Amino acid sequence: MKKIGILTSGGDCSGMNAAIRAAARTAISNNVEMIGYRKGYLGLLKNDFIPLDSRSVAGTLQRGGTFLQSARCQEFRTEEGREKALKNLISEGVEGLIVTGGDGSLNGALALDRMGFPVIGIPASIDNDIPFTDMALGVDTALNNIIYAVDCIKDTASSHDRAFIVEVMGRNSGYLASISAIATGAEYAIVPEVDFDLSEMCDQLRQRHQEGRSNALIIMAEGAGQAHELAASIKDAIGFEVRVTVLGHYQRGGAPTVFDRLLGSRFGKKSVELLLTGSKGVMVGLSCHVIVTTLLEMVLKGEKRPQDEILKMAEVLGI
Repeated sequence: MKKIGILTSGGDCSGMNAAIRAAARTAISNNVEMIGYRKGYLGLLKNDFIPLDSRSVAGTLQRGGTFLQSARCQEFRTEEGREKALKNLISEGVEGLIVTGGDGSLNGALALDRMGFPVIGIPASIDNDIPFTDMALGVDTALNNIIYAVDCIKDTASSHDRAFIVEVMGRNSGYLASISAIATGAEYAIVPEVDFDLSEMCDQLRQRHQEGRSNALIIMAEGAGQAHELAASIKDAIGFEVRVTVLGHYQRGGAPTVFDRLLGSRFGKKSVELLLTGSKGVMVGLSCHVIVTTLLEMVLKGEKRPQDEILKMAEVLGI
């Protein structure tokens, strides 16, 4: 190959820039031209790209988000849109594409693969809901953001004898909620994968208040319900005053952690190497600290949920 493209699609996350930088520098070291499509699949349809050389990716490693930007593109979901994207890739002489994003982005990568175009996927989703990888890009940074915020909230909770419900991201996955509950010492993690008994929770929190506990923390995944509705349900039943904090998009941003910088760099380097050795239609992933590959088709047929051991640990340690 003489020319490779890369794009970031769907929700942004920290570590994407590390992957772009590593891919570009790996390509350059192999005398391959690298271009970056702006705003994901929208950039493919508009043929909107920038050259990626050593200078253009310098200083990006420590930045959150993606300097190529990201967007959702309904047109690419259509057959006509995908045909247009493929035509643009071929007309620019691009011979392989690296797609960084979540399940929607990887579905787009699979569509191009089925059209005969070489594609490699990089998993990037702070929910950590992509199967066949222990961790996706952005997860570790998001967790550190959550833990910093919750630690600050706990100071106020203990000062005012309050219970705080902290709503974190996780549409279909309780990974962020369960891990952050363990790491912050929260009393409860409410996740989409496990039903919870509201009356039992109220009884236990009321008992804690009667024992003289100065605060309580409940970490709730957004896919498990609405934090404000939960607060209204328990405000007169647990002894504590109840407050709500919805962390929202704060979780996505910020300088990537060492883990995400390294993971993004490993994913980006490996993706280029795979294309140059003839591999295609696969996603890179992390398994027991080793970079592995899985067919995109298998990834998108799979399902991932937090380990039962983690969910149980969050429950036991909250008692």
